[in-house]
Amino acid sequence: MNPGLPHGYRLIGEDRIRESVGLSYPELAPGLTIEHRPGRTVTELDNLLGAALSGNVAPIHTEAHYSSQTQWGRLLVCSGVTLNLVAGMTVRSISGLTTANLAVDQVRFTSPVHIGDTLYAETKSLTRRTSESRPDTGVITCRTTARNQDNTSVLAFTRTFLVPLDAEAARNATHY
Repeated sequence: MNPGLPHGYRLIGEDRIRESVGLSYPELAPGLTIEHRPGRTVTELDNLLGAALSGNVAPIHTEAHYSSQTQWGRLLVCSGVTLNLVAGMTVRSISGLTTANLAVDQVRFTSPVHIGDTLYAETKSLTRRTSESRPDTGVITCRTTARNQDNTSVLAFTRTFLVPLDAEAARNATHY
């Protein structure tokens, strides 16, 4: 690592640097916890597009009047939207170099999410091992949790995915 480079960048030519996306296998040591930033404010468009793409047009997600008559008193963001937004928040650091997702397990929606809520996520690396079937790849398992602007837990899930053992070789091969 060049001490003159900004953290998170690598030199790729004279007076030219590139952002590094995705932590490497050695960096994803069990016990490491990463706070993902920036947070993400959920918009009405997020909810409507997610509902439309998934086909989940339940009135609790799409009808303001209907939703106003429920215990929530307003639209409830589709859980699939919440999961995708939070998982997406983790990609830049946790799985930017992923070659395959293997599993999403133990998904728990712990509190409702509403339009206008801001979500913050953190991920803890749980385990890592080399892949038995792909010798140049490591298997990472991590646990992601999300909280809203009031520090209320809204989501938790475990994810397992593949990353290259040699991040620099993968970055060089893909010009990433």
